[in-house]
Amino acid sequence: MISLTKLSHRVPSYAYSFTERKIRASLDIEKLCLAGIPQGPLWGKLRAGINIIYNGREYSSTEFLHRKQKPRKIVICGDNDSPELLKKACVECDLLVHESTFTDDMAEKAVKVGHSCAKQVASFAEQATVPNLILTHFSPRYQSRADITPSINDIYLEAQSVYRGNLQLASDFKRFELDKTGKLRSHI
Repeated sequence: MISLTKLSHRVPSYAYSFTERKIRASLDIEKLCLAGIPQGPLWGKLRAGINIIYNGREYSSTEFLHRKQKPRKIVICGDNDSPELLKKACVECDLLVHESTFTDDMAEKAVKVGHSCAKQVASFAEQATVPNLILTHFSPRYQSRADITPSINDIYLEAQSVYRGNLQLASDFKRFELDKTGKLRSHI
């Protein structure tokens, strides 16, 4: 399911929430074997949520299905100077991807141009109990080398000072994977 949240910026900007609709359930193999249901098409029907009849007895698919994980939810934002607008969208959110153009020392400029600061976004994510946060859309004033000030590392450290979850910074060609348990991994 995809939903939309209007954000605050100088031009129209939105956040998109993506929530899994169909979570593939796993079968309770031990229970199937105890019931004597042979492996094959009948197992496939049960996994698909279809009740079956075997040896004259009806079996409900719910008897044999495990739904171990909740649907994953990802919120990806455009430019936004008010992260609190995402309060409803971030309920049970596994991952928030949000712009973090500046550090807090540039807060006045951020407000003028409709962008966020690292501490502002990270504080929101912490309060909303979002377990994974990816910051993106950094001002070019922040250099990639940590030994040059201001650097992208300043953004990371500022966000890390208020956020206890899994914090990542986006970069060109970096890929992220949110597994079925909600754990975020990065790949370069």
